[in-house]
Amino acid sequence: MNKEDFLNELNKLHINYTQEMLDKLDMFYKLLIEWNEKINLTTITSYEDVYLKHFYDSLTLSKVINLNHNLKLCDVGSGAGFPGIVLKIFYPNLEITLIDALQKRVNYLNAIIQELGLEKITAIHGRMEDYSSKHEEEFDIITARAVANMNVLMEISIKSLKIGGKLILMKANCEDEIVNSKNAQKKLLCHIKQIEKFTLPKEESNRALILIEKEEKTPNQYPRDINKIKKYSL
Repeated sequence: MNKEDFLNELNKLHINYTQEMLDKLDMFYKLLIEWNEKINLTTITSYEDVYLKHFYDSLTLSKVINLNHNLKLCDVGSGAGFPGIVLKIFYPNLEITLIDALQKRVNYLNAIIQELGLEKITAIHGRMEDYSSKHEEEFDIITARAVANMNVLMEISIKSLKIGGKLILMKANCEDEIVNSKNAQKKLLCHIKQIEKFTLPKEESNRALILIEKEEKTPNQYPRDINKIKKYSL
């Protein structure tokens, strides 16, 4: 995806942008490649592929939710900063928390935040199951892109959502996970409100956005025994 294709797709998503945002995105790409030589962030490194598979893909979150309001968003297992950093560039109104279990990735995220001059965005070293147990009903939106099983993500994240808040999972193939999530939805007092399936431009690879809405206060027994879900740490 070249820059012209990227801008055309932004227009289709009805995303407003400025030259400053585009300049920051280009700077983000350069920093990503520089840091990728020091620590393992992504195997996708070409300009065209990063713009398609990372930058554009991150912004498809706008297909299922209006991000133009002053919302608090958490990106679970942020890794290289997708979707969190990209969302912050295009939606400066969002207050964003990035959570990652590896300190070296958090160091990278903090460097990106500083270099791009981003505000109201924080990178935290930790695990979501630990964070959610101490920060109940904090976020309007929690998102996770291509990390962990759907049931696990619901269990470790839902407590940090406000009542009526949205957990949006960004996945490729998800049919089995959706079928197997019914019991978890019932116990966690949430439900799947929307499933948006689409393909990426150019390469036509499958994508899905699963929007889960929290109905009531999360039962006190969740997250369950943290030691039992450490293996899923994000």
